[in-house]
Amino acid sequence: MSKEKVYDLERRTYLFARDCRFFVMDLPKTISNIEDGKQLIRSSGSVGANYIEANEKLGDKDFKFRIKISRKEAKESNYWLRLILDLNLNLKYKIDPLIQESSELKKILSAILLKS
Repeated sequence: MSKEKVYDLERRTYLFARDCRFFVMDLPKTISNIEDGKQLIRSSGSVGANYIEANEKLGDKDFKFRIKISRKEAKESNYWLRLILDLNLNLKYKIDPLIQESSELKKILSAILLKS
């Protein structure tokens, strides 16, 4: 997982999605971890994908819409991470940084929305 803060948001969202995938690969293979891991992979990748689409906006309305989706996906990623944590407390040291990053991404995207 990335230790240094990245200030390029496209890169940061990419690293978040990548780190979530590395994390899911290490999860014990239980039915709930497999299903929740699939959801986490989808939502974490969607944060960055929608941010990239926002930067290729068709107009201000499209930009705000894509940023809102990206923020929603960051919130959803946080949800799946917390759920996985509750069932895998021994992995808290791996999950906590991802939960922190999803929260920070949500705050950054919220600030972008407020300024746009």
